[in-house]
Amino acid sequence: MAALFETVRNLREGSETLRRRRHGVIEARNGQFQRVLLRPWPKLISAPEVLLLGRFYHHRRPGDYCRLYFSQPWRFPNFLAVHYVVSARDTSYQTFRQVVEALDEIARLKRADALLCELTAPRITDQMMRRWGWEPHCPSRWRRHYIKRFYGEYPPRPAWLSDGYQ
Repeated sequence: MAALFETVRNLREGSETLRRRRHGVIEARNGQFQRVLLRPWPKLISAPEVLLLGRFYHHRRPGDYCRLYFSQPWRFPNFLAVHYVVSARDTSYQTFRQVVEALDEIARLKRADALLCELTAPRITDQMMRRWGWEPHCPSRWRRHYIKRFYGEYPPRPAWLSDGYQ
């Protein structure tokens, strides 16, 4: 029987496990990728958690730390959904980029057609999302949904992943 929770510390060595599992958390600290914690279910969030606890957590937690929760929905297996991103108040751009680059690599391994997310952070602008390869999706007056399409054309692997990795 397969383990409910697994940890992948090397995306190359854990590629088969990452292809097989549907839900996980990508962690980075101090500008370095740390691991992917694979879970048996997706992260469930609520609006009060995001709006109230998210800001409280971000301002109170010190350190250079970021977690990105993702899942591969059963109804849409060709997509990966970003559910939640948690960062500490001292999180650097490099640390944030590590989790995003790891997510792109997981999408490549799973041959996902696109990434989807709903953005609630007002500090992240439409221009920033476009610069990172995301575009608005399902326009709404109250919500900001974005999609990053691949359809077989994935971004180049970052240097920390590309050395001899196929």
